[in-house]
Amino acid sequence: MQDHGLFQAICRTNRLDGDDKDFGYIVDYKDLFKKVENAIAVYTSELDHSAGGTAPEILLADRLKKGRERLDEALEVLNLLCEPVEPPRGELEHIRYFCGNTEVASDLQEREPQRAALYKAAAALMRAYANIADELDKAGYSGMAIARIKEQRDHYLNVREIVRRASGESIDLKAYEADMRHLIEIEADEPRKISPFDNMSLVDLIVKTGIANAINRQLAGMKGAKEAIAETIENNVRSKIIKEHLNDPAYFEAMSALLDEVIKARKAKAIEYEEYLRRIAALAKRVDAGQADETPKSLDTPGKRALYTTSARTKSWHSRSTKP
Repeated sequence: MQDHGLFQAICRTNRLDGDDKDFGYIVDYKDLFKKVENAIAVYTSELDHSAGGTAPEILLADRLKKGRERLDEALEVLNLLCEPVEPPRGELEHIRYFCGNTEVASDLQEREPQRAALYKAAAALMRAYANIADELDKAGYSGMAIARIKEQRDHYLNVREIVRRASGESIDLKAYEADMRHLIEIEADEPRKISPFDNMSLVDLIVKTGIANAINRQLAGMKGAKEAIAETIENNVRSKIIKEHLNDPAYFEAMSALLDEVIKARKAKAIEYEEYLRRIAALAKRVDAGQADETPKSLDTPGKRALYTTSARTKSWHSRSTKP
């Protein structure tokens, strides 16, 4: 591809596709950059400058210069975003800043904008880094600066994964696997699953395999140890309660209150860590079940169970309020 054909292909990337598109982006796999410059030079030399107004020349920005600007900006955004995190800015401090206090039921939901900003900024960093990863020295970075950038990249990606896991927001693609295979018409044999627990949420993993195995599978790498692991589990259970709350408000309000009790007992050191794990695992199973053990089998829909739970709760309250 060269000359007019190359130039036309480049121009097509700048076609508008909505208000959020500011520019077109081209990945140069074949190192055609010099040919791009030549094509633009040929084209702009024939433009008519006599009409007045803005000069019609096309300005070709330096790719590495722009790439460095974007990388520096992405790192600066993340630095500012994480600046309020309390020292020593370890796993636990990041969990508490982006997920809140596990004793405050509303904190996890209220901190969602901070988490969304973190995920977006981390994705922007990865794109900016990938764009010039093989040419950091050509972009003007020194050896020490490159090492520092790689260290920051790894740090922020790790922070993103810690926060995602702690808030129960890791992407679960199980529900879409069949649809994706259909869309891209894969004709290969079905993939062999290495483990039946791949992509399972932390709460589901606790229920299916037990809390010890769940911690070993998903949280073993946490350096914050017991507290960071505990708050990650608590936030995941809280997230499940928030998501399922409308299915049966009375039941999940009771589960939220039980979670508050377990958290308070842990923080007050009123129970041993092993007892805490046993209680939080039992609670996770109840939250995952979405109904009490004594719920009649005839209540086979969320709506029926919600009416039943609300009615039972109302009767209990009425009975207490009428006692002398």
